[in-house]
Amino acid sequence: MKPLVSIIFLLVFITSSACTQTLTEPESLAIAASQNGTPIVNDNTVTTSSRGADTALPAVPNEPPTANDILEAHESVLRSIYNSVTPSVVHILAISTDSDNSNGTMPTQGEGSGFVWDLNGHIVTNFHVVEGAREVVITFWDGTQEYAEVLGEDPFSDLAVLKVDPATTPLFPILLGDDSALQVGDIALAIGHPFRQRHTMTSGIISAIGRTRPSGTTQFSIPDVIQTDAPINPGNSGGPLLNRLGEVVGINTQIISSANGANSGIGFAVPINIAKRVIPALIEKQEYQYGWLGISGINLTSRHAQQLNLPETTQGVYVHEIVQDSPADKAGLLPSGEPATYVDKLFPEGGSIIISINGESISGMEQLISYLVRMTRPGDTVTLGTLQPNGGTQTREILLGVRPTIFP
Repeated sequence: MKPLVSIIFLLVFITSSACTQTLTEPESLAIAASQNGTPIVNDNTVTTSSRGADTALPAVPNEPPTANDILEAHESVLRSIYNSVTPSVVHILAISTDSDNSNGTMPTQGEGSGFVWDLNGHIVTNFHVVEGAREVVITFWDGTQEYAEVLGEDPFSDLAVLKVDPATTPLFPILLGDDSALQVGDIALAIGHPFRQRHTMTSGIISAIGRTRPSGTTQFSIPDVIQTDAPINPGNSGGPLLNRLGEVVGINTQIISSANGANSGIGFAVPINIAKRVIPALIEKQEYQYGWLGISGINLTSRHAQQLNLPETTQGVYVHEIVQDSPADKAGLLPSGEPATYVDKLFPEGGSIIISINGESISGMEQLISYLVRMTRPGDTVTLGTLQPNGGTQTREILLGVRPTIFP
């Protein structure tokens, strides 16, 4: 019998008190922190120089590096990243029920990871790590423990911001990278607390980019999700996914696993560029609002295009359903019909076909979701290009609404 495969949030649930481990200070601590509480972004500036003609020396052939030299350099980079980033990574214990309740049951506790965002005491983690928590305890790299306030939550991106008193413990903000620069094959490192094993680092590569994954807590999906084979397991939730420079490029959130819940080489992380939009809003307003069209749709394939008498190369979003009174509904977009039989039909006919947004071609639903999340906010007016039944195109201006938590 084939093993059951499931999508698992990287969170460990237990019913006993969490243990505390005190770690010694790394020998080499290379922490860069802003003085005003703003997260640091490495601009990856490279400086080059050349030797002047007056100092030219006879050319000496360089000795090629040996296999040992290459391995030693690789190990040195990994050690440096671990020593630099570990002080920024925290352990999170979320207690979701009272320990003295009337029925005498033990409190439900969940564990995850997180990292220091700035010098003002803001900690970033996953929404599902602290969802419904009555009490949150943060354990820092040196064993210091502090109670944290859940300052803001965004179930759509599975992100949350916690707040601790910045005066009670040294804070080491993590370096932020740029996920738009990622390529498949890039080195990927994860640091977190899998299975309560504090400050564990694992390595792998970026396996894929641009995935669209269900948030797990809402009916909406997270766009541009990063896939990695770096081993991440329950307890890694909310921890950083790093590039070879030690910069955060994603926040670990889910794995695809067999029934035993262990890592199977397919893990997912929320892209850091989405976090850069969401986290500041959660800090300032305790919420983040998304631009909303009010449709569900599927990618238009060559088979679908053939059924609609369109060129097989036609790409876009075939609108299947439209929420009543949504921006899309008010703009006159059409949902598909419901045929009596699917014997000779690949899918229901009659829905609008979106081929562009603000002049940018749309190849499918994933690209449309990505554009809306990354480039728009509620109140923006977007121009959608749609195909007509006769093969012509039409543009529609739509005023985006606020994405609802639950559909009407």
